[in-house]
Amino acid sequence: MIPALSDLVPFVLVVLFAVYFHTVTGFGLAMIIMGLASATGMVSVATLASIVSIVTLMNSGVALRGRLHHVPWKAVNPMLIAVFPASVLGVVALDYLSSEAADVIQVLLGLVIAYGGLSLAWQPRPLSLISGSGSFACFGFLGGLVGGMFGIPGPPMIFQLYRQPLTLAQIRTALIFLNAAIAGARTLFVAIQGQLHMQELVLSAICLPLVALATLAGKHYPPPFSPQAMRRIAFILLVLMGLTLIAPVVLQWM
Repeated sequence: MIPALSDLVPFVLVVLFAVYFHTVTGFGLAMIIMGLASATGMVSVATLASIVSIVTLMNSGVALRGRLHHVPWKAVNPMLIAVFPASVLGVVALDYLSSEAADVIQVLLGLVIAYGGLSLAWQPRPLSLISGSGSFACFGFLGGLVGGMFGIPGPPMIFQLYRQPLTLAQIRTALIFLNAAIAGARTLFVAIQGQLHMQELVLSAICLPLVALATLAGKHYPPPFSPQAMRRIAFILLVLMGLTLIAPVVLQWM
């Protein structure tokens, strides 16, 4: 069922904002769409997840065009290798954990992410030397594990990349590329399973032309913030991501 126009317009506006923000920072698309759009109850979370994956692929295709030379492959390749098996492990681990154990892990994870963002938000200086391949693989694995268990693969990879002595262009393209790889794998898996329905396809088709425009706007008209300010924004959003993991569990316990 396709939502009414009165529901569709706010949804499209949320997608446009999320895509623009994602283009200028390299992350945030899934968090914003899932957070704002799911609160309206317009479509199911599963439908939103499929739309996010398709929109991410469109955004990434436009955002990365002519900019793949910015991707720091030394950092991205180890993360890419680690993130896929870790995602599967995360899904399997969650299936075997009791609901109570999963809740405790989710709260602990949220606290770690929030602390990492808070501790660096006011001192967003990058490291003096770029980390080794093992470090990138470790954070890629954590990102995949978090994504598999809780559907938020970004925080560990955001934390790792934004503290590196890399340019903002390198950080953005690395995160966009990693998100595209994960979204592509998820979309392919869902399609093979026969779970990609007409509602997802129609809503995605409605959004895609506007996604291209929002992506081009982000590429050519980014906000006038300094690199230090952008790093600070990234770490503050890590705090918010951590809180979004903690809050549902705490409310459930109350």
